[in-house]
Amino acid sequence: MKTGNPALSRDTFAESRSYDPSDVMSIQGTVNKSFILLFLLLLSASFVWNNPGKYLPLFWPALIGGFVIAMVTIFKTEWAPVTAPVYALLEGVILSSTSVFLERLYPGVVLQAVGLTFGTLFSLLLIYKSGIIKVTDNFRFGVFAATGGIALYYFIGIVLSFFGKSVPLIYDSGPLGIIFSLFVVVIAAFNLVLDFDLIEKGAKSGAPGYMEWYGAFSLMVTLIWLYLEILRLLFKMRDKK
Repeated sequence: MKTGNPALSRDTFAESRSYDPSDVMSIQGTVNKSFILLFLLLLSASFVWNNPGKYLPLFWPALIGGFVIAMVTIFKTEWAPVTAPVYALLEGVILSSTSVFLERLYPGVVLQAVGLTFGTLFSLLLIYKSGIIKVTDNFRFGVFAATGGIALYYFIGIVLSFFGKSVPLIYDSGPLGIIFSLFVVVIAAFNLVLDFDLIEKGAKSGAPGYMEWYGAFSLMVTLIWLYLEILRLLFKMRDKK
């Protein structure tokens, strides 16, 4: 059974099990690596934010490069100590470029999106640790199916855009479009819960130390998705007014 996050599956850590007691994955180590990746993302994002005219042309190269690096990291997990930081730097360019554009349209929307993203992260972490949400097989399957359906819907939208067509709901700022974005935000948030669960299981199973970088990378993937969807939702709500 997979999590909705393509970077993680139940077998991700089991297949990388380490029997060297001096080099094993830990929760704290993964948290530390996550903060490092977040710092790198914010670092590159600050350059674009403060000098948009100079760095905005890097958006498309960063978008393509980020996708390639993400795929490499997923299929070559042992490379994560190198590829995960590179991914974070590239994603900083992408997120900041998008944020600069929307901030110009609706001042204050970026700060709101950042606050809601981290508020959701820490709230769900607390809920997960308290045991309020149980990560059962049915929960995993439901989130995975919903995430796959959203990904397919977005992919269809991208394909149709090349022919001058668009699918409903993704960009609509009407009531149905807002409800759709709320649903996507909820599913993205639930993916965080699956990430917490699988990282915890990875640490308990004795996965090798480099999987801390991979666990941090997987969290970064979900957080970036969540931020972008919250930003899209806020944009729709502002646009509706």
